[in-house]
Order: sequence, then C-alpha cells, then structure tokens
Amino acid sequence: MQKEKTNYQDQSLFSITWPLLIEISLHMSVGIIATLVLSGYSDKAVAGVGAANQIVNVFIIIFNVTVIGAMILIGQKLGGSQLDRARQLARSAVGINMWVGVVMTVVVVLFGDVFLRFYGLSGEVYDFALTFLTITGFSFILEAVSLALSAILRSYGHTKEAMYMTLMMNVISATGYFIAIKGLFGLPVTGVVGVSYSIIIARLFLIIALFYFVYKILDMKFSVRDAFSLHKTDVKEIFHIGIPSAGENISYQLSQIVITSFVAMIGDEALAARVYILNLSMLCFLFTMAIAQGTQILIARYIGAQDYDRTLKRGLKTLRISMLVSLAVSLAIALTGEPVLAAFTSEAGIIAIGLPVLWAIVFIEPGRAMNIVLMGSLKSVGDVRFPVIIGVICMWGVAVVFSYVFGIVLGFGLLGIWIAQGCDEWIRGLFALRRWLSKPWMKSSTRDAQSL
Repeated sequence: MQKEKTNYQDQSLFSITWPLLIEISLHMSVGIIATLVLSGYSDKAVAGVGAANQIVNVFIIIFNVTVIGAMILIGQKLGGSQLDRARQLARSAVGINMWVGVVMTVVVVLFGDVFLRFYGLSGEVYDFALTFLTITGFSFILEAVSLALSAILRSYGHTKEAMYMTLMMNVISATGYFIAIKGLFGLPVTGVVGVSYSIIIARLFLIIALFYFVYKILDMKFSVRDAFSLHKTDVKEIFHIGIPSAGENISYQLSQIVITSFVAMIGDEALAARVYILNLSMLCFLFTMAIAQGTQILIARYIGAQDYDRTLKRGLKTLRISMLVSLAVSLAIALTGEPVLAAFTSEAGIIAIGLPVLWAIVFIEPGRAMNIVLMGSLKSVGDVRFPVIIGVICMWGVAVVFSYVFGIVLGFGLLGIWIAQGCDEWIRGLFALRRWLSKPWMKSSTRDAQSL
C-alpha cells in the first residue's frame, strides 16, 4: 500500500506525458489522414465531413463530462491512498458513459439532419456531412465507453497502454480510408461511406483492447450489472466536477458551430480552407494538450496529498514550457505555409485564403497554450466553475461576436474570424493566469480534504 502511494505521488511529468503526446498525435493524425485522403476524392467531401466532425466533437465532449470528473476524482483518491474508492469510481464512470453513449446515439441518428441544417449546407456538401454523421453516430456508445476506460488507465499512470491501442486503431482506420477512397485490392471506391465504416471498425477494436488492458493491468472487472447499479454518490461527485468542467468545452464547440456558419457564408473555398487549417493548427497545440493532461493528472494527486506548494509550481512550470513550444511550432508552420497547404489541396483559391491565416495562428497559439494549461489545472484542483464562466463569456462575447464583425461585416473573411478567436484565447488565458496566481483553490481544496 505504501509503495503504491509513493509511486502515484512521485511519478514524473515526463513519464506520463510522452505517451500522451504520441497518443494525442495519433488521434489527431486520424483526422489529418482522413482529410488528406478525402482531398484527393473531393474538396466538397472535405467540407462536409469537416462540418459533421464539429457536431461529433460536441457529442464527444458530452461523453467527457464523465471522463473529466472521474479522472480528477480518481487522481485525488490515489494521491490520498483511497485505493478502493478510486476503483469504485472507475466502475461507475464506465457505467455512466455507457448510458450516455446510448442516448447520444439515438439523438444523432434521429436529429442529425437538423444539426447540419444549422450550417446552411446544401448539395453535395450536405449529403457528405449527413452520411458521415449518421453512420459514425451508431458507434457513439463504443466511443463513450472507450473514453472512460482510457481515462481510467491514465488516472493510474498507465498512459503507454492507451498509446499502443491508439496506434493500432490508427493503422486500422487509415487502411480503411485508403481502401474506401482508392479502391485498393480490387474493392470498389465507397468514399465517405467507407471512411465512416472504417471509423466504426477502429472504435470496436479499441474498446475490446482497452477492456483487456484494464483487466490485465489493474485487475479491474466490469459487468453489465455495473451499468444498472450505479452508486448515487459516485454519479453526484463525478457530475459535480464533470459538468462544469466539460461545460467550457461544450460552449467552445457550440460557438465553433456558429462560427462555421459564418465561414459557410463566405463560401465553399473558405469552408474547405478552414478544415485544412484546423488540422494544421492542431499540430501547434499538440504538445500543449499532452503536457496539460499530464499536469492535470499530477496536480489531482498533489491535491489529494495536500501538497499545495508543489501544485502551484507545477502549473507555472508547465505554462512556460507549453507557450514556448507552441510559439515555435506555429512559426515553423507559417514559414512553410504554401507547400504545407499544397499537400492538402491544389486549389489556388483555397491556398490564397489559408496563407494569411497561418500567420494569425502564430499570434493565437501562445494564448491558447496559457488557456489550455491553466484552465485544465484549475479543474484538477476543484475550481471547476471559473473556467466555464469565463469561457462562456469570452467565447460568445469575443470569439462569436467579433468573428461576425471582422469576418462578415468588415469583410476580412477567414483571416478576420481567426483573429477574433485569437483575442478570445488570449483573454481567457490571462484570466486563468490571474486566477492561478491568486490561489483560491487552496481554500476549497483544504475544505474538501477536511470533509473526506
């Protein structure tokens, strides 16, 4: 017991983060590979799947309500050596997400066309989007449960296993993409339909593998009974942290749907350019996401052990590293912008729209790094309401409002929309920094520790 406690509290950020970096890279590369493959099939398919993916991301964030709450709570219990309680929370997280996945599958299958109509899509772009959303929607229950299982492994520090499984999932999905678009092995070209089914097959593999690893490594068994005998206390505690924590991300995705509708007003070329640039911008905050997640895991453990000084220093050190790395990567992409965009599309109009936006990303990414690292750290210490309050105000009051003003009213197009989003990221990041340095979380964490 004592050995297990020491391991949890003293595990290094590097040992947790490097598998997370590779895993997130692999997750992101699925979208990039799909975009590259689809770009050789149809730019309209890229635009349609890109729009549908934003709706899919909203549902994934809903699944993360449980995941975020469980990961933070499990980390805190492990830091405080409450090992049995940590295992019970893990079982409850899987059961909760199973039911959430069932409900969201029904919602997207019945109302997917309603969501897509909001974008103002039409013609082939709408057809491609609806096909992708409807087919992949049937696998939401797989995605929901696999996210919970992956979070359990991460909470216990086993990030390498999740990385290996994501690698295999990528191989499966990428192979399916090429077969669907290129018609390999004499098979017919199935386009977006084939790409969608490839995602389902990959998700099925992932959930089977994750169940195996959770059982083998943690000796944690699950049964159907777990989904029908959820502990009310577990549900309440997980949602108490998870709902406000995920609220920020849900607000972000909803605001992005509105902003995408503005881009659609500019034209199909701008919509396609946005999808390509979003894939490139992911490379800029890839490292930030990994080190922020690793930091969240450690900070949750430090709070469980009531090591507050270590908590403060860890957040600030991670912040400095992530801002420097994101600035360097975004600058490198901007300097090589034309050949990078040419890898996605040969359309001169799309490249012309995208090049100035790549330079706007250099301005955006350090602010995004500050936002991601410190808002995530605040959630881990239990300060879950502040990120969602600031997030909702800034996303809608700054990003959405000024995207319309800069992009549509003033006619700056996609560049104006990106600048507006950069202002949003920096404002939220600066608010998070001020909150972190003021340390209100120390008082709430002390109260929580005393009530355990």
